[in-house]
Amino acid sequence: MSETAVFAALANPVRREVLQVLREQGPQPVAALAARFDIARPSFSEHLKVLRDAGLASETRSGRQRLYRLEAAPLAEVRDWLAPFEAFWGERLKALGDVLDDLDDLDDLP
Repeated sequence: MSETAVFAALANPVRREVLQVLREQGPQPVAALAARFDIARPSFSEHLKVLRDAGLASETRSGRQRLYRLEAAPLAEVRDWLAPFEAFWGERLKALGDVLDDLDDLDDLP
């Protein structure tokens, strides 16, 4: 699994929604997942393949059903990559808050 594959998988809103469903509702059969989307089954299967290839989902068989499960470990790479940007924006927003506080102080002057 490459970092690029994880980001590519997350770039698509259908795949992000599949991950959200798996996070919120646990393992799901393919049929239940596919029923949520108004796309052709082969297209949906391709989305699932991208998620598997990126390591974000795994597939197990239970009888005739294929169950998909969230594999969250690759998301740590995304978190680690985004952390410096979060710090960057946190600093900028704090600086903006300081400026706005200074403006409020000017409004209090006679």
